Amino acid sequence: MRRQSETLLLVPLLPIFLVGMFPMFLIALLGFFGLALFGVLVICVGLASSNEAHDNFNHDVIVHGYARGSERKAQASDMHLASRLGLRLEAVGAAMILTAAIGLCYAG
Repeated sequence: MRRQSETLLLVPLLPIFLVGMFPMFLIALLGFFGLALFGVLVICVGLASSNEAHDNFNHDVIVHGYARGSERKAQASDMHLASRLGLRLEAVGAAMILTAAIGLCYAG
């Protein structure tokens, strides 16, 4: 049996990389405004992560019903862990926006 090269697996991903490369260059070229834009994107990721954690917890409760106490505590712990990660991402995004605002005020 002939073995295929692993590089052929990356060929379909090349157009996605090339299309996604230009917005990242644009964010870098925008300077402080690009930093603020990236901060907004990080906040959006944090909100989506938190919402997904709550959605998974609610899905487990609705579809599988109330589990035993230990299972429910484990699910709640996973939800809280993901929510804390989302909260940290939101804080980092807000700090990026604040840094960009300070940079725009003092650099301009």
